[in-house]
Amino acid sequence: MPRQFARYAGVGAAATAMHYALLVGLVESGGAAPLPATLAGYVAGGLISYGLNRRLTFTGGRPHREAGWRFAAVAASGFAWTALLMALLVDRLGVPYLPAQAATTLVMLVWGFLANRLWTFARPQGA
Repeated sequence: MPRQFARYAGVGAAATAMHYALLVGLVESGGAAPLPATLAGYVAGGLISYGLNRRLTFTGGRPHREAGWRFAAVAASGFAWTALLMALLVDRLGVPYLPAQAATTLVMLVWGFLANRLWTFARPQGA
């Protein structure tokens, strides 16, 4: 599992780079507030994450027709958690958006790995 988590973290780094690039670009250009900008980044990063994790991290699991909707469900719930955490940290507690995003990213890294390993890409029972 440590190697698998390392691969997941590496894929996560690529997805997070896209997420942060979009977040910072949208906020610093003056075009968006932090919350919608981070959610746009989350979607872009999620697309990268599914493709790379399917190929590199969780090989040999569920077929695409099953893993795809499961990944979308995990991503949608992660999207909601990201929105909740960012709203709490930035809007309620006044944490600057980048440290708030860093904390949110760490929480979601662990949560996403476990959800995807144990449910999204897990081998079907009896397979």
